Amino acid sequence: MKQNQIEEYEINSGTMFIRPVEYGSKIYSQIFEEEDEFLSPFKPLDIIKKSCDYFGCDYESRKKGTRQLIGITHKIPIAIEPSNRLYFFPTTSPTRSECIWISHDHVKEHRRISNQQTLITFRNKQAHLFPVPYSTIDNQLLRTSFLRTKLMQRIEFNDRKSFYLMQKPVSMEASENTRKYGEDLFTKN
Repeated sequence: MKQNQIEEYEINSGTMFIRPVEYGSKIYSQIFEEEDEFLSPFKPLDIIKKSCDYFGCDYESRKKGTRQLIGITHKIPIAIEPSNRLYFFPTTSPTRSECIWISHDHVKEHRRISNQQTLITFRNKQAHLFPVPYSTIDNQLLRTSFLRTKLMQRIEFNDRKSFYLMQKPVSMEASENTRKYGEDLFTKN
């Protein structure tokens, strides 16, 4: 695979993970897609933030939403764009320079290689070694699954609610004759 240098990048359904790489004295991002690799002059967190903005919701709002939905306060998974299944989780605190962001949707399986290394096999059958403990990857996958489930429950609930509200209720009329207030029951007009 050839690695192309790019200036602009938004996370998409083909993005598998983004990892930091030293490029001179700066931190760049190496972006792995199903069929391609890119090098960006932006840090991984900057790409995550820009992608949230691109899909209409800023990173801080996504973080806040995750906290409210599942109560996670550290290493928060981010729903960049739920309808396109763009859920990414960080391998450490996002502010740390070694943080890698991994697409939940692309992970097929993971296994421990050593105390500090995990091999992740992605849906496209590519396997990559990450300098992250197995327990961290396992925990982050579970957290992200929980976030996805909670968001899907809310979306489905709102869809059902909208469907119900869009249906015109059958007019229900009482079988008795109606009368005006104060009208005598036995008087006829």
